[in-house]
Amino acid sequence: MAPVRVVIVGTGAMGSLFAGRLARGGRAVVMLAGSWREALWAVAARGLTIEGDGGSFTTPVATALLSDTLGPADLVLVLVKSHATSAIAAPAAQALAPGGLLLTLQNGLGNREVLEAAAGPGGVGVGVATLGATLLGPGRVRAVPGRVTLGAEPRLGARLDAVAALFRDAGIPTDVVADVASLVWRKLAVNCAINPLSALRGVPNGALLEDAEARRLLETAAREVGAVASAGGIVVADDPAFLAVAVATTTAANRSSMLQDLDRGAPTEIDALCGAVVLEGRRLGVPTPVNEALWVAIKRREAHGTPRAGASRGGVARWSG
Repeated sequence: MAPVRVVIVGTGAMGSLFAGRLARGGRAVVMLAGSWREALWAVAARGLTIEGDGGSFTTPVATALLSDTLGPADLVLVLVKSHATSAIAAPAAQALAPGGLLLTLQNGLGNREVLEAAAGPGGVGVGVATLGATLLGPGRVRAVPGRVTLGAEPRLGARLDAVAALFRDAGIPTDVVADVASLVWRKLAVNCAINPLSALRGVPNGALLEDAEARRLLETAAREVGAVASAGGIVVADDPAFLAVAVATTTAANRSSMLQDLDRGAPTEIDALCGAVVLEGRRLGVPTPVNEALWVAIKRREAHGTPRAGASRGGVARWSG
């Protein structure tokens, strides 16, 4: 059986995690592509090191800049932050082999539409990842167990089943389900509730449950997301507030990805999270005042663009990749 040619776009924690796991799985020829030269050089020289998740291993992985020739690839996996999607859409699409699949496992709303504008709708799939990763340094990642759920679509046919099998062989539990939209919005509710609040307060996820006002805002933000989803005809099976509290409890010691972004003065994914919910709420006539307040507050913090003094850069970004 010929190896599966995989290009992973994104040199951050999740991109590195998937690249390392798929390369070690043995069924894929993997190329890690991005614009972070230090990471690409480190991986090219020393391989990718994945720690945690039952042990530690280092595996060689090919690397390339986005400006290089990346394909042809059977699978292009997009794992950049949502604000970078428009910049990588064209090279990601150009890397696809005929009949290949462009798959996004990113946070937030709008990524699929940007990728489809570059690649066409027939070859773009969507999934949700709940496994976690923390970037320890260029080419080094700490992993936390989780799973991937892919959205079944008739036009993608056997391609999704093949990707699911590839992930499973690499040790990543993976399902293919018909109603992935519900899972996307469940994760969105969690991210909109936990990420901005933890980032603004500079605290781990669990601390949000110890303060009455923070918990009220967390629950309200999550329920606003659920209300927008419902107005759009998407059923979020559980109470979004209950789900957000449950995730904050199980990840109590974790520092959300948005908190880590603000700590180092980097752009966040707030536009694709709370911002996207606010805009969709306006379109559907659903008020989202807490999400709007969080959106505005994070954008103000981003505008300063300076790392938080003395901030820690550790912690696991789980659910909030």
